[in-house]
Formats: sequence, C-alpha cells, structure tokens
Amino acid sequence: MDTASDREPRQERSRVTRARLLDAAVGCLAERGVSGATVGAVAEQAGVSRGAAQHHFPTREGLLLAALRHMVESRSADLRRRADAVPAGPERTEAVVQMVVDAFSGPDFDAALQLWAAAASDPALRERVIPLEEQVGRAVHHAVVELLGADESIPGTREAVQATLDLARGLGLANLLTDDTARRRRVVAQWAVMLDRALREPLRATGSPRSTTKR
Repeated sequence: MDTASDREPRQERSRVTRARLLDAAVGCLAERGVSGATVGAVAEQAGVSRGAAQHHFPTREGLLLAALRHMVESRSADLRRRADAVPAGPERTEAVVQMVVDAFSGPDFDAALQLWAAAASDPALRERVIPLEEQVGRAVHHAVVELLGADESIPGTREAVQATLDLARGLGLANLLTDDTARRRRVVAQWAVMLDRALREPLRATGSPRSTTKR
C-alpha cells in the first residue's frame, strides 16, 4: 500500500517530467514550428518516453496549448522581475521601452509566433490562443502605464502606450529571421524619446499634473 512518503517523490517526479515536456515543447515550437512540434519530437527533446509524454498530454493540441500557457506564465514572471529593476530618473522611459521589447523577444516569443501563424488558419486553435496572448498584452500595457505614471484619461496616451507594444511585436518578428540587435537598439532609443514627449506634451499644454505616481 502506498504511503504519503511514497507518493510525494512520485508526484515530484511527475511535476519535473511535465516541466521538462513543456520546456521541450517551447523549444520545438521555436526551432521547428508547429508541424515539427510533435509529441514524439517533444518527448525526445525532453528525454522522456513517448508514453510518459502522452500520459501527461494525451493530445498534441493539449501539449501545445499547455506550452503556450507555460510561455505566458514565464513571460509574465520575467516582466515582473524586469519591472522591479527599472531605474528612476531620465533613463526610465528608455528602460521601460526596452523592457517591453524584451517581453516580445526570445525563444518564448518565437514559439508563440509559430502558434499565432497556425492559429490564423485554424479557428479552433485561434479561439484558444487569443485569450492567452491578450493576457500578456494587458499585463505589459498595465506595467508601462504604472511605471511611467501615464494618465490614460488624456487623449492619445493609451494609444501611445499601445503603439509601444505594437512596435515591440514588430521588432520581435523582424528578429525572427535575422539578428536585428543593432537596429533594435537605435529604434528603442528613438522611440523612448518620442514616447516621453508624447506623454509630457499634454502636461505643458494644460499645466496640470498628469499623475501622482512618482517617476
């Protein structure tokens, strides 16, 4: 008869195996696309048997959607860490823009792009993917507003923040094909200047405080 002490190591092994499968699924999506992210390929990359993979994820769709949720959680946790490290002072806006660009780059974003592309022609998958990606978008948008003390009641402010997210997605897409690091750095610096101006100009026009949030 199993005891609690017997079950705990087994449960921990199960959690470790699941985590390895999800990390492997993200890697397969980023490197091989949706067509290459089969249960067998993911199991091989994770170093587990196909049977063990199917025990955790009976269907490929279930595996890929779980991988997407895993990416969302990973990107959200990374965003929180980066937000805590954003400096105060005149360099703050550029640091925030860089944080947003980083949120839409890297292996997790590359893997998400592959799922977006597949979802474009698969209505059932699209229905599952959109809410998860909207969750990321909302989290990033909220972080930018909070970190910059932006007042979205002022016309144009919300659009300026949203444009930052759209810019970051575009840069992430461009980087998928070539290393765009140098150009991205210049774009980030210039956009930070433009964003800062867009957020501050209403203050000069009205002469009233934009926000009580300290910069």
